[in-house]
Amino acid sequence: MSEFRPIEVLLVEDDPGDVLLCQEAFSYNKVGNNLHVVNDGEQALAFLRSEGKYDSVPRPDLVLLDLNLPRVNGFEVLEEVKKDPSLRSIPVVILTTSEAEQDILRGYNLHANAYITKPVDFDQFTRVVRQIDEFFVTVVKLPGK
Repeated sequence: MSEFRPIEVLLVEDDPGDVLLCQEAFSYNKVGNNLHVVNDGEQALAFLRSEGKYDSVPRPDLVLLDLNLPRVNGFEVLEEVKKDPSLRSIPVVILTTSEAEQDILRGYNLHANAYITKPVDFDQFTRVVRQIDEFFVTVVKLPGK
């Protein structure tokens, strides 16, 4: 499977337990994608724009975005990403606990590429994250890859 190059994934998540679950699920795959983690929306925007301490980070190929974030919430991050011509081509997958119909609708209206409700079960959660990873590595053609 050498035709698949690792992708740069930005996880925007403030829950340490969910960060750990995502890291474990990503490490399960053999491709070795690079998972970068920031804990709030302000850091996410700085990372995406390569600002401040993030001035030498790679451009993410995929963003996994929680909605309930400190400082700048996930909807605000999504809105900023999708209105910025230099960032809007980056796929954004909302990965959140919210099952509220208005949140789902708002996410898609702001041009999220997918909306996934986090399973509460550990095994199911890691399976979902693994499927996201596999989908974006093996199925989807990402810009610049």
